[in-house]
Amino acid sequence: MTSFLIGIDVGTTGSKALLIDEAGAVRASAITEYPLNAPHPLWSEQNPEEWWNATVQSTREILQAPGVDPARVAGIGLTGQMHGLVLLDAHGTVLRPSILWNDQRTAVECAEITSLIGAERVLQLTGNPVLPGFTAPKILWVRKHEPDVYRRTAKFLLPKDYVRYRLTGTYGGDVSDASGTSLFDVGKRNWSLEMLRALEIPESWVAEVAESPEVTGRVTYPAAEATGLPVGTPVVAGAGDQAAQAVGTGIVDEGVISVTIGTSGVVFAGSRSFRVEPEGRLHAFCHAVPGMWHLMGVMLSAGGSFRWYRDTIGDLEKREAQALKKDAYDLLIEPVAAVPAGSEGLLFLPYLTGERTPYPNPNARGVFFGLTIRHTKAHLTRSVMEGVTFGLRDSLELMRGLGIAAREVRASGGGARSPVWRQMMSDIFSTAITTVRVTEGAAYGAALLAGAGVGVYRSVPDACACVVKTGGTTHPQRKDSAYEELYRRYQSLYHALIDEFDAMSRLTRSA
Repeated sequence: MTSFLIGIDVGTTGSKALLIDEAGAVRASAITEYPLNAPHPLWSEQNPEEWWNATVQSTREILQAPGVDPARVAGIGLTGQMHGLVLLDAHGTVLRPSILWNDQRTAVECAEITSLIGAERVLQLTGNPVLPGFTAPKILWVRKHEPDVYRRTAKFLLPKDYVRYRLTGTYGGDVSDASGTSLFDVGKRNWSLEMLRALEIPESWVAEVAESPEVTGRVTYPAAEATGLPVGTPVVAGAGDQAAQAVGTGIVDEGVISVTIGTSGVVFAGSRSFRVEPEGRLHAFCHAVPGMWHLMGVMLSAGGSFRWYRDTIGDLEKREAQALKKDAYDLLIEPVAAVPAGSEGLLFLPYLTGERTPYPNPNARGVFFGLTIRHTKAHLTRSVMEGVTFGLRDSLELMRGLGIAAREVRASGGGARSPVWRQMMSDIFSTAITTVRVTEGAAYGAALLAGAGVGVYRSVPDACACVVKTGGTTHPQRKDSAYEELYRRYQSLYHALIDEFDAMSRLTRSA
């Protein structure tokens, strides 16, 4: 009799529940949304109780799908937004709203941690610089600004792990999610006592961590009553959203790299050893695959740059698309194939919301450079696509510099649907591009991790080999060095303009 597996994704906008069968086929999916709160500028918070209520609703919905017998659910995997801080008292009661990954209030605390421990030592231990989105500076902020909350704290959890607590009654976590706290020794795959003690955070506050497919608890009677799940259903450790997404696309071995063009752009590579980019320009986290790590580069405006372009310069195509019932992006891209590679000397810097990799600079700005009277809208469109792809190559080159060979690049997200953009990626990366049919995201990877943890699959890679389906492959076509020279010019522009970026930021703040 077929077993079912469930993946639960505690996202920023909603909680998703996904049910698959042993063959990896999606049998049911549901998402329940909740609000994002910004009580002050730069703040971003959510009520953890809303995560639980949404999880209950989404889980009940998938268990009522036709042909689904809840008694055949073999295991549950958890994933979700990373870095969020959930503070609990000794009775497991939430003490304040969760401070989320995109909250920016902790710049001072980040500087204090880096100064106290030393930037080089922080990289050695945690694999990453201390960033405002990470968890440790949030704890220090609460200690400084909300001492009564801090005094009553007995435990802190990450978002998906609060849902674990409600499902199983256990305090647990996984190594991939913990890697984004600035309190985790990523190389040793355990909490860093050196970081905890230096920051005077009680060791008793941290939850026990496990490898992603390990069983961390079982559904309790109260949770079963709420969700409709069978009492005793195993719940595995799961993973942070990016690591779970990688499992869902089969990025579970070194040399296979994923490139995702959504609003942001993510380049993700598995590694068989703990590697740290010397300047901290790549995230270095534990992977959801036991004994592996991963490197990740993030550009803030990838598909977001193209959406801005569509909504402003491409307004005519938007109106035409509505009349023709077509996609405005398709209308914009159609004439691009006739434009020479390199857009005849036109370059676009995609720093519309600042940048993270390889330049963690909130003051960076978008730029069209090299405009002449010869350039048409098609040139502008192509230059935006090329600029985003150059930005993704920045992360890929940092990975190559650490010894990661890109034998295969799997592309997903909106940009990967365009044959023109896939060919552009293949030519600029100098590697083959394989498209991946991904529609369910991190929740799918979480369900696979559950299967590996309860014995439906022999291992995480075995789960991926069974279920990952890929589309066609695009190979490099260009034989000349046009893109290589343009890429060097692209890189040089950031450094030539960095002082102007800062000056413009000061000017706009004072206006």
